[in-house]
Amino acid sequence: MSLEDALNKLAKWRGVFASWQLGTRANTDAECQAVRDHREVTILMRAELNAQTQLLIRKGLFTYAEFREQLCTEARILDESYEKKFPGFSTSLAGLHVDVQRAKETTRNWRPC
Repeated sequence: MSLEDALNKLAKWRGVFASWQLGTRANTDAECQAVRDHREVTILMRAELNAQTQLLIRKGLFTYAEFREQLCTEARILDESYEKKFPGFSTSLAGLHVDVQRAKETTRNWRPC
């Protein structure tokens, strides 16, 4: 299978993810198309990142253990940055936590879903 065929086949999952997120919608629905486009990008980026990581490990630029350690560090840093960006929201292994009083100001101008 060629690269183009493999990526084209993989990108077909965008519709499943969009339907999972929004429910069944027509392909002409603007919100559905936006979600499909976003899902396609994230699906392809995940494949690219996985390929890049595997090549770097195989070439000996870093080990799998080093990658896991750095990924853990990056995940913690990003989690902390989200807590700063969205005051009143935090996460734990149990789930997403909301301090309603603090989050009230954070969400004041958010559109209702």
